[in-house]
Amino acid sequence: MTHVKTMWSARGISALALMVLAVPAVAQAPAAKPAAKPAAAAGENFASYTGNAANGKKVYAQCMACHSQTPGQNKVGPSLHNIVGRKAGQVPGFKYSEANLKSGLVWSEKQLFTYLKNPRATIPGTKMAFAGIADAQKRADVIAYLKVNGKI
Repeated sequence: MTHVKTMWSARGISALALMVLAVPAVAQAPAAKPAAKPAAAAGENFASYTGNAANGKKVYAQCMACHSQTPGQNKVGPSLHNIVGRKAGQVPGFKYSEANLKSGLVWSEKQLFTYLKNPRATIPGTKMAFAGIADAQKRADVIAYLKVNGKI
């Protein structure tokens, strides 16, 4: 250490500074993980929202690639004509997944509100590839649009 001390002293670094440099770095604790997000916003239930069919028509545009509101016109997905109040898996001519057929769901406004948030969580095994509509107001709006069968 004397040789090192002498060498570094000649360069203007004190023995104290040398000891500080020689101390191994103290490991820092890992950063705390951010708090988990709540599963759903408080009060997020269908009764808390008033759907607007005109706004729902804009939201429905993303449904049109797979669904029609024309009676009997099935596409990749079944016709959504008169969906509100209908039992799941009942559109004639459409081949539903077993999961949908066995779900026992009735498409009430409240049930659609839940389903449209995350279809695969509501009916695990459904063929519907759509990820869902996170925005509760948009879900309420599209349900209002479906309820009037697109007649606005």
